Amino acid sequence: MKKLLTSIALTSLSFSAVAANPAITDKFTADPAPIVHNDTVYVYVGRDEAKPDEGYTMHEWLVYSSTDMVNWKSHGSPFKPTDFSWSSGSAWAGHVIEKDGKFYWYTTSSHKTVKGKAIGVAVSDSPTGPFKDARGSALVTNDMTKATDISWDDIDPAAFIDDDGQAWLYWGNQKAYYAKLKDNMIEFDGPIHVVPDEQVKGFTEAPWIHKRGDTYYLSYATGFPEKTAYSTSKSITGPWKYQGLIAEGAQNSNTIHQGIIDYKGKTYFFYHTGMMQHPNTGGSFRRSMAIDYLYYNDDGTIKKVIQTSEGVKAVK
Repeated sequence: MKKLLTSIALTSLSFSAVAANPAITDKFTADPAPIVHNDTVYVYVGRDEAKPDEGYTMHEWLVYSSTDMVNWKSHGSPFKPTDFSWSSGSAWAGHVIEKDGKFYWYTTSSHKTVKGKAIGVAVSDSPTGPFKDARGSALVTNDMTKATDISWDDIDPAAFIDDDGQAWLYWGNQKAYYAKLKDNMIEFDGPIHVVPDEQVKGFTEAPWIHKRGDTYYLSYATGFPEKTAYSTSKSITGPWKYQGLIAEGAQNSNTIHQGIIDYKGKTYFFYHTGMMQHPNTGGSFRRSMAIDYLYYNDDGTIKKVIQTSEGVKAVK
């Protein structure tokens, strides 16, 4: 058994034709945000550092890459929350998107002077960094959003560039916010909007936008412990139609936090679980990235994701 666990632990560092969930096992990896660039998948995660039942403890973000969805190469931590002069040092979920050869990393951290969570932007010429603060100040602070009184509603940013080149940012907890981004990708072009509650029923956090054909999909975490739900629209700004659940709750974790991409002809559902078995036991504060397939019905609705311990197969 010890040899088996050791073999599993080396999955992200060696080469294998067989996947397994968790997909990355060298560190705890939460809130996966995948992108595809130049035929390579890059995934941006937060590193859980908590002791068992200690609470969320995250002080850095990590980057991994793969060309086959099974073997993941670590690129270390090209950016930390303390690289923002305004940040108090906590690392919550983020998302990277490429535009005009630059990579913009929208991330969440606690603000030193404005109470609550805030969203910053880092930029790099490479998907693996190094990244640097693109603004010198937070893009979103808690005093800018008034739809709820909580101090942590400005979390989980997810960027999306539409077919016309226009970039948008979605984010939120309890309320789903969105805003248009200027061409420079570091400023808003207009006001912050709120998606009506009835269009994203049970919205908790972790919005994610993807598009298939002429349909936009807004997936998000719902409830607590969380499941993954989604709504659809013919416009990036809605109105959205609630469609139901994509995924049930993740094993041994109160959160799930999805990311969805197409790669080499298949659609993949990234999420995290608390099922790390080696070297330490996972849990809600010690999460690990997992990947399973996502499939659509003929009418464009999404079939419920089957979460597996086997994971996905290697692709060429």
